[in-house]
Parts: sequence; structure tokens; C-alpha cells
Amino acid sequence: MAEHVLESPPEGAAADWTIPQDWAAYTPEDHETWNILFARQSKQLPGRAAEAFLRGLDVLRLSKPGIPNYDELNERLIRATGWQVVAVPGLVPDEVFFDHLANRRFVAGNFIRRRDQLDYLQEPDVFHDVFGHVPMLADPVFADYMQAYGQGGLRSLGFGSLDKLARLYWYTVEFGLVREGDGIKLFGSGIVSSHGESLFALDDPSPNRIRFDLERVMRTRYRIDDYQQVYFVIDSFEDLLRQTIETDFAPLYEKLTTLPDLGPADLSPGDDLLTHGTQAYATERAGAA
Repeated sequence: MAEHVLESPPEGAAADWTIPQDWAAYTPEDHETWNILFARQSKQLPGRAAEAFLRGLDVLRLSKPGIPNYDELNERLIRATGWQVVAVPGLVPDEVFFDHLANRRFVAGNFIRRRDQLDYLQEPDVFHDVFGHVPMLADPVFADYMQAYGQGGLRSLGFGSLDKLARLYWYTVEFGLVREGDGIKLFGSGIVSSHGESLFALDDPSPNRIRFDLERVMRTRYRIDDYQQVYFVIDSFEDLLRQTIETDFAPLYEKLTTLPDLGPADLSPGDDLLTHGTQAYATERAGAA
């Protein structure tokens, strides 16, 4: 999610903070890094990722291997759902981020990680942004959810509750799980673009997995430096969109000011707990620190 880092666009950026992707500047090693990551995740995710994500992967299978050229990618994405990808120089202010989402533009960085960073990168790169997010933007229902989130984000700026709304993005767009058939599948970009977390989120006994509840999610802090200690499981993308559109967030923000935040590993009496995690992974990591 966006983070305010500068007051105005840096040199070379447009007023909306967009920049040219400059696809020709990528090196052969850059493209090979993308190919390695793409092949690894494409092989791992069938049977684990949501059908909507797997269908959307076809949008990324372009005429050339390597990092997608946004111009070609956008031709396909616009035809699918009216969304497009725009390059930005890094983190952008919240208002800019929300305005792009509200107008069906997804902001993406244009750098790619080094070869020694295949398994973990704290700052999102082009693989996280494009492989992780774009397939879901090709799904009409999720595409509508992302636009509704952007519209709600613009309204949230007047309520001083941006931290609460950021949690909704984190636990759905970035690290969401969905019920599908008789099981649970991945759809959050932070999971599907991570070789390790796409295994951990479904298979490891450590994290809690809790049925999605909007208020509960917006009370829950998250961690940005490691695998999650809790995952929220939506019933469907249609239900997620419905709750987002039909909820009056103003009284919800007011209510949240009266309720204590919950830690990533905390449980609450109203939780519909699908998996009671051991928290062994987090405990071990804390002990080793």
C-alpha cells in the first residue's frame, strides 16, 4: 500500500507520479530473473492459487519472454476489465495511490530484484507488482473491488483512519485467502509472488486462519518483515465486493476508535477460527533474534 514519502513528484515524473516504464533499459539478466521467478511460481501455484488468479496468468503470457512491456500488457488488461498498469518511481503519496485505483490504474515499480534476492525482497519490485497483482485485475469482480477500495481510500483521508483501511488492503489484496470448493486457496499478491509464503500460508500449522470479518480485519495489526501470523479467508470475491460497497465506513471508523487494536497473533471471542495456529514459526524467529 502507498506511503507518503515526498511532497511532490520527483524529477522526470508526471503530475500523477507516473513515469515511462523504459522497457528497453532492462538487461538480459533482468529478463532472465523474471523468467526464473515466473516459471517457479507458475509451476507451484496450480491447485494452490484461486482459479481467478490462474485464469489471469494468461494476461501475462505475452509475445516475448521476460519482464512484460506495459504497453502490450495494457492492451490485454484493458480489454479484460478496463484496468491498466502504470509505472511509478517508487512509493507514492496515499492520495495519488487511491486516485489511480479509483480510476482503474495500478501503480507498479519498474525495477526487478537481484538474482540473490529471489526468495525475499522487502520493497515490492516489478515481479511482485505485476505477477502478484495483475492476474487478479483480469477478474471482473476483483477488478471492481480494487476500484471500490480506491474510491473508499479517497474518502478515508477525511476521517484520519488510513491505518485501519490499510489493514483491509493488507489482509485481502496482499495476503488474502479465499474459500474455493472444499478447500482454501491463495489470491493475495504477497503470497502468490513468494515461493516460501505460498507454501506457508496454506500448509504450515503456525498461523491462525480466520474467516473474514470486515471490522475484525480493520482492528488487526500486521507485520511487514516476515510471514504473516494470521490470514483472513473470504467466502468469495463477490462477497468481498458486496461488503465493501454496502458498508458505510464512516460509522465503522468511529466505532474502531473505541476498540483496541489486535496483534497479529491475537484471537477475539467472535472469531470464526478455521485453523488455530501454533505460532511456532513466529516464536522461533523471535527467539533467534
